[in-house]
Amino acid sequence: MSYADTPAGAGAGKDGPGSLDDALLEALFAQSAVGLVVLDPRLRLVRANSLVEGVGTEEYIGLPFTEVFRLDDPDGCERLLRRVLAGDGPVRDHLVRGRLRQIPGDRTFLVSAYRLENPTAPAGSAGSVGPGSPAGPASPADPTVPDSPPGPADPHTPTIGLLSAVVDVTERERARARETALAAVRDAVGGSLDVAATCRSFIDALVPGFAGAAVVEVVDEVLRGADPPVGPLPPETPLRRAATGRCATVRTDPGDGPHRGRPVGGTRRLPPRTPYALAVADLRPRLVPLTADTPWLAADPDGAGALARAGAHSLIVVPLTLRGAVLGLLSLYRCGSAEPFDEDDVSLAATAATRAALAVDNARRYEREHLIASTVQRRLLPQAERHQAAVETAHVLLPGRDSGCWFDTIALSGARTALVVGGVAGEGLQSAIAMGQLRTVIQALAGLDLEPEEVLARLKETADRLARERAALPPSDALQSEELRAGCVYGVYDPFTRTCTVARAGHPAPLVVGPDGRAVALDVPEGPGLFDADGGLFAPTAVTLEEGSILAFCTGDLLTDKRAEERITRTLADGIRSGRGLQQVGDDIVYALPDDTRSAGAALLLARTGTVSDHRVATWDLAQDRATPATARLLVRDRLQGWGLDEDTVDATELIVSELVTNAVRYGTPPLRLRLLLDTTLTCEVHDGSTASPHLRHARTVDEGGRGLFIVSRLATHWGARHGPDGKVLWTEQDLPGNG
Repeated sequence: MSYADTPAGAGAGKDGPGSLDDALLEALFAQSAVGLVVLDPRLRLVRANSLVEGVGTEEYIGLPFTEVFRLDDPDGCERLLRRVLAGDGPVRDHLVRGRLRQIPGDRTFLVSAYRLENPTAPAGSAGSVGPGSPAGPASPADPTVPDSPPGPADPHTPTIGLLSAVVDVTERERARARETALAAVRDAVGGSLDVAATCRSFIDALVPGFAGAAVVEVVDEVLRGADPPVGPLPPETPLRRAATGRCATVRTDPGDGPHRGRPVGGTRRLPPRTPYALAVADLRPRLVPLTADTPWLAADPDGAGALARAGAHSLIVVPLTLRGAVLGLLSLYRCGSAEPFDEDDVSLAATAATRAALAVDNARRYEREHLIASTVQRRLLPQAERHQAAVETAHVLLPGRDSGCWFDTIALSGARTALVVGGVAGEGLQSAIAMGQLRTVIQALAGLDLEPEEVLARLKETADRLARERAALPPSDALQSEELRAGCVYGVYDPFTRTCTVARAGHPAPLVVGPDGRAVALDVPEGPGLFDADGGLFAPTAVTLEEGSILAFCTGDLLTDKRAEERITRTLADGIRSGRGLQQVGDDIVYALPDDTRSAGAALLLARTGTVSDHRVATWDLAQDRATPATARLLVRDRLQGWGLDEDTVDATELIVSELVTNAVRYGTPPLRLRLLLDTTLTCEVHDGSTASPHLRHARTVDEGGRGLFIVSRLATHWGARHGPDGKVLWTEQDLPGNG
């Protein structure tokens, strides 16, 4: 229907419908709330209204649409517009990015395009579009046009061009980008308790969506868990670069200017009279334009050159502060054609920095507690390898989140060695404290010469008491919510019988490889965990080992599955066949571990079995009669002189042996055996068939007896008694001159 056919057009007068079409076109261009652009069939600019700033001037008429708006993707936009010309239907609300000559920086436009047709023209012809054209955009004003979106146009209808609505939505998109960046910071920052990982997540959330490049620096002491200094930050305080990032379009890192030569992990002191120093002095953010005339860069020409090469033109510096304390500094850069930062960007950067500062402080607090717990753990563990009479040992302690794992090698009487590995589940200081308590108890129990199963049974009694003490704490105490779990494996190796007796409490059994490289089966029944509510027995397992066998005692993190067990066993076998040292074998086991094993922390104790040289031990079977003590004294003196010991040691040992043998003859039962063992100490052992244990007495002045064990305790460094299925052994140890 033409305009003349409508009731409104009945009295149009001599001007006719063409004049009204022109009036409608003029009103639409003058009063439209959006920018309008008319393009000819070759997508050249014919007309634009005033809302498309600067584009309506004569110099743009006849230029292609993509050149007028200097689009980032001109080819893609041209293909889209040509599909509209071809009759594929209009395009609505398509986002494009470009630039305008009159306005600096990147702009974002919302483009809609509609095909202009001339139904009165012959098919295949194309007319021009202009202010006086009889074919204006009358169709949108026609009341007969439905409100629903039109479908594809008839390709046979002549096309005279396109009408495009162009809306500058740069500010809206910037606000949306700010919201997106802030949401990314909220989602990404705070999920880690590692300061470096927190800073890395912070950078990733800001680059490239909000900034072209960014650098986070943290006060050096804060990275080690120390309390952050209260602002203003002292001028000489070192800051360590924790994270940096830049988008792909930034060829060089602008941080290599003011932060020149400092990769991640490098430190610097903030130069005075710069935005960086001022920001941590008054704890306020700075918005700084970067130009060739920036005065504070004059003293650093290399830095100014790096900023120029990166094309950095805008800088925001924000201190990372929390409750008045300074944790670090955030530097944000925009480079190249990116829009400079504005005050709204400063507000967002300050909000994001507050979030990051809280996450860094949480990570710092965790790091501090972890540092304290790790220090406690190291102080509670053996500080050096201890010499053992017939066992070579080596250990590897992997630091990590778990601060409750421990190991120990304990020298026992009779050249025996106790091998211990255990762990308290959990992180932090409380786990390290519980570990120290259990380790102290097990050392005391080992000194009583108890069997492995009895050691673990008494250790569990101590653990149960610790659990009851924790359960009695007030409900508000944080320890109430922490679960107590611990395990331990305890083994004793006897070089004279070459047997290793092992018991375990909620802990993996040790692995054993013989001197020929073959695995030795060691099936140790698993007892209850040390803090388990359910009681149970600890059943020991004894295995006879060839000299040169290797035992591997590991915490649970190293023996997660069958493949891990096979991997360690294979490494042990390779070490035996190649003749590598025990410490090197332990290192090889660590090298083969999966990456995630080391983050949790673990302990590994290796022991290579041996025997006592016949030249360092002497054994005699003695008769059960009154002359035996004298005989024992003669035998001992002869052997000790043969070993070249000094006369004082010989005299003291004679007296010790005389008292022990006399006690065995008077109160014990056959068989009676005397053994001397020379190592770093001198050990005397007297065995008899009685199970009755002697007791140290403090005789009165008028008493005729009861002084034997008292004399022994004064002459020996250590003494004790251990029981077995065939009787008991009284033993003493004496320090030797030069070995103290």
